[in-house]
Amino acid sequence: MTAAMLARSAALSGAVLSLLLGACASSVVSVRLSNQSEPVACAEKDNVAILFDAPDVRSFTIEARQPRYVGQLSRDNRAPDWSGCDMHDDPVFPGKPREVVLYENTELKLVAYEYPTFWRRNDVPVRVGDHVERGLHLVQLWVTSEGRRHELMVVYPPDGYFRARPLPPPNLNSSDYGSSFLVGPIEKDSGRLVVNLTEIGFDPEQRRFELHYADGSTATLTVSSADGQRTVLDVDLGKRLSGTRPFAALRSMYVTDSNADAARISVKEPAAPSWREENILTFAGGNATDVWMGRVVPSHHNTSAPDMVFHGFTR
Repeated sequence: MTAAMLARSAALSGAVLSLLLGACASSVVSVRLSNQSEPVACAEKDNVAILFDAPDVRSFTIEARQPRYVGQLSRDNRAPDWSGCDMHDDPVFPGKPREVVLYENTELKLVAYEYPTFWRRNDVPVRVGDHVERGLHLVQLWVTSEGRRHELMVVYPPDGYFRARPLPPPNLNSSDYGSSFLVGPIEKDSGRLVVNLTEIGFDPEQRRFELHYADGSTATLTVSSADGQRTVLDVDLGKRLSGTRPFAALRSMYVTDSNADAARISVKEPAAPSWREENILTFAGGNATDVWMGRVVPSHHNTSAPDMVFHGFTR
């Protein structure tokens, strides 16, 4: 073998080794799931709490998928249900009601609101290019599909809660929101799970939220795709300073199987030959590479709200 051939062989071996090492570095891993859910009678309280924890996870995917029965729906029930609710002890902080458009073109619109009151005081700047707004309680992302605007997802800057949904199915004019999710170092405030954000940026070209946290961590959440079946969000945890806190959480509501935003949880455990599914309120936790949380029967509440899927956890 000539020197040139040896050099080419060595280079090829090095390239193959680099590919293999890269594949190992970004290989799919399992995460630890813990359940902090509690039974309630109030359909407007997030009593479901599934936490995701793994010290080495750097990226994963979240999907908001149409429920299995969505094609059978002729009507939707999205009215609030305050029966069985007692909110008199909830903290309340005043605001100055307003609406502001943060960004708009033919494809996207980012609209923000400040409410008369909110449960938490946390002034998080929201930035789009050079435009910065403070004191916001809600930010909506609207997208254009087939000539119509659709509200695709929202984020609440004071506590970091996101909600997402697919575009409406053919049989409905719009879809409901249901479960919420948190991305970032999970903490508690007044007994409620939160992430403490210091700034939210939005890049319209990339359809990407840039998240900055109080502990110095950062993350990005990118709208990878959205259609009538699902909305796909790619999460990169970027600068993750603490591997000791859960990095994500699913918050939802469960009263009964037929009055819930998420009633069942199904997990694919490492090396398991099949999925394991059970009631989300009594789920005992465990390790999983893929997690589905949703409903198999229509709910009286937020009937078209999507199922939520977490998967693709990589180092």
